[in-house]
Amino acid sequence: MGRFKDIEEAREFFNGDMFATGNGIVIDEIGDGGCVCSMEIRDSHRNALGGVMGGAIYTLADFAFAVSSNDGEKTTVVLEAKINFLSWTKGSKLTAVSRCVKEGKTTSVYSITISDDQGREIALFTGTGYRLK
Repeated sequence: MGRFKDIEEAREFFNGDMFATGNGIVIDEIGDGGCVCSMEIRDSHRNALGGVMGGAIYTLADFAFAVSSNDGEKTTVVLEAKINFLSWTKGSKLTAVSRCVKEGKTTSVYSITISDDQGREIALFTGTGYRLK
């Protein structure tokens, strides 16, 4: 682990992220340059067609990026982010699995895969982080 000595410390730190936690996003695992976060799908996450709103999926991915990229010594902010929506979710829970692709002195790149609890890949998020001095 980096900044956080354990998952409870990470959860406590990110409890201040009111938008993510208010939408039911939780940290399930952290370590080794990545993390796993999840979100039970609520009615409030659904769009007019009954699907999960893209913004809800993006928020889950962005939160996983924040957790992963800030488990180091320096605070990291997103410099650029991109998401590809791949499938319509049929499940009741979404899981984001983050992994570090590149760790540089001032920038980093993370890949986050969002899947539902039925094994469908829902989205792929790529985020570039900038480490503040």
